Amino acid sequence: MQPLLQLKGIDKSFPGVKALSGAALNVWPGRVMALVGENGAGKSTMMKVMTGIYPRDAGSVLWLGNETTFNGPKASQEAGIGIIHQELNLIPQLSIAENIFLGREFVNGFGCINWKKMHAEADVLLKRLNLRFNSHRLVGELSIGDQQMVEIAKVLSYESKVIVMDEPTDALTDTETVSLFRVIRELKAQGCGIVYISHRMKEIFEICDDVTIFRDGQFIAERPVNGLDEASLIEMMVGRKLEEQYPRLDKAPGDVRLRVENLSGPGVDNVSFSLRKGEILGVAGLMGAGRTELMKVLYGAFPRTSGSVTLDGKKVITQTPEDGLRHGIVYISEDRKRDGLVLGMSVKENMSLTALDYFSHRGGRLKHAEEQMAVGDFIELFNVKTPSMEQPVGLLSGGNQQKIAIARGLMTRPKVLILDEPTRGVDVGAKKEIYQLINQFKDEGLSIILISSEMPEVLGMSDRVLVMHEGRLSGDFPIEQATQEVLMAAAVGKQNSAELAI
Repeated sequence: MQPLLQLKGIDKSFPGVKALSGAALNVWPGRVMALVGENGAGKSTMMKVMTGIYPRDAGSVLWLGNETTFNGPKASQEAGIGIIHQELNLIPQLSIAENIFLGREFVNGFGCINWKKMHAEADVLLKRLNLRFNSHRLVGELSIGDQQMVEIAKVLSYESKVIVMDEPTDALTDTETVSLFRVIRELKAQGCGIVYISHRMKEIFEICDDVTIFRDGQFIAERPVNGLDEASLIEMMVGRKLEEQYPRLDKAPGDVRLRVENLSGPGVDNVSFSLRKGEILGVAGLMGAGRTELMKVLYGAFPRTSGSVTLDGKKVITQTPEDGLRHGIVYISEDRKRDGLVLGMSVKENMSLTALDYFSHRGGRLKHAEEQMAVGDFIELFNVKTPSMEQPVGLLSGGNQQKIAIARGLMTRPKVLILDEPTRGVDVGAKKEIYQLINQFKDEGLSIILISSEMPEVLGMSDRVLVMHEGRLSGDFPIEQATQEVLMAAAVGKQNSAELAI
């Protein structure tokens, strides 16, 4: 069987960095090829070389058996290579049909848009994907999962033979993920080749046929998935064994630092809990359960309608995020690119942004030497891989961006650190480093709230676990009582008196 697409010996360098060195990738008809590697391994660069966004320095691209050079993404798209990016490229105010054929609308002999034909063609694509909604609907009315299906329909409208999916389930519910996997299997049956980029090991073993491993910009191996297990795959990705995926630090917590009583606000209904010094409090629950909303009410981003917050024995009012920072409550957003970082600013500027008071003279002038020293210390402590602290943060890998977002929060010297999905979109190697940092902060007495959709992460790192359901607290479990079954029962609102330990 001949590959639909073959990349061999690909080199790509940027000033000061060799992003790809002899990299290779095969995409076979009717098969799903996982592309895995740590953040910074070269996966995104390879996709950009594949689709013509970046010219290659060396190597060859064979498309349907013929050596090819794509002069830009439009050329690769028209040839039959479609890519579904992690951040969806849709316009909410336009209909499904308008989004699918944007810039390629059907026109009649008078140069006017042939709306009837455009909607008919869009409806055929939606039917091919077993989607029941009408192509007249606005994209903004759809769920994230359904919007992802519209992106797939858009790719199919180019008669794509190869479809690249970059972290496709990152923002999907479990139900939407099941629907996506059904569509992937149907595309396989139609002879499409899929490139599936994901950090989620479970998904790779569930939906992929083969896996290509990159490490430090180099091709490591191509293997059939059924000949691997998770441990061997991770070892090839990081070049070493991860002896313990979740390195729990067993240390008794100190006195109560934070006490929340009957807290209510948007999406939050009468929640009470406490947090001790040197404790990691996990927060679990299904998407939409109110976990993030609770934290935003707590630190001041959302208005508090009732309840009280006590920090180190003193009642505090947090009406704005600035109030939260001033009192020592720091929130690290689940969406680092939209809410956590300023991508066009440098590593140094991002890291010190919320702590400028500590680096300022009374007249407002910055103490540049102190700022640089502090940023340098954090870069070393967090093992941030960057050419310099002046590098724009948007050019770094996701794992390094996440480390910078956490470092920025710690620069304000907080008492309570809230980490919302701290390892989302982060590879296994960077995850381990983040877990070790969290343990270090815990050992130093910092109080940590860890929100995660990954149940093993919550169970592996927490000392105690809260469970949210429909804006209310449905469980508070010491780690010894917490199991996946118990937490899931509380997450869906099914509790019994033996399990509900509030």
